[in-house]
Amino acid sequence: QVQLVESGGGLVQAGDSLRLSCAASGFTFSRHVMGWFRQAPGKEREFVARITWSDRHTYYGDSVKGRFTISRDNAKNTVYLQMNSLKPEDTAVYYCAARRVETITYNYWGQGTQVTVSS
Repeated sequence: QVQLVESGGGLVQAGDSLRLSCAASGFTFSRHVMGWFRQAPGKEREFVARITWSDRHTYYGDSVKGRFTISRDNAKNTVYLQMNSLKPEDTAVYYCAARRVETITYNYWGQGTQVTVSS
């Protein structure tokens, strides 16, 4: 059974940091690209970051570039999202997702973790 379980969300003030974690199980973690997405109330889901396996190549959405860092620990089947200099507009439910390296569609999703940034 495939599972992606996010943790680390919470309520913080603007300028603070948070680190989200996503523990994966039930699939071959090393053969999947891992990504983070977010969705704020009344808005569409937004791409945040992704990381590949082989060369650890990373890619970020424009709104988080320079503030967020994605990383992964393949030995622990876990992907992380370090979020620094948080802003109120970062408030959203953050989702972890996985896709096979040869595809473009994310087919595994977590349940999400709420991040709220107060001004």
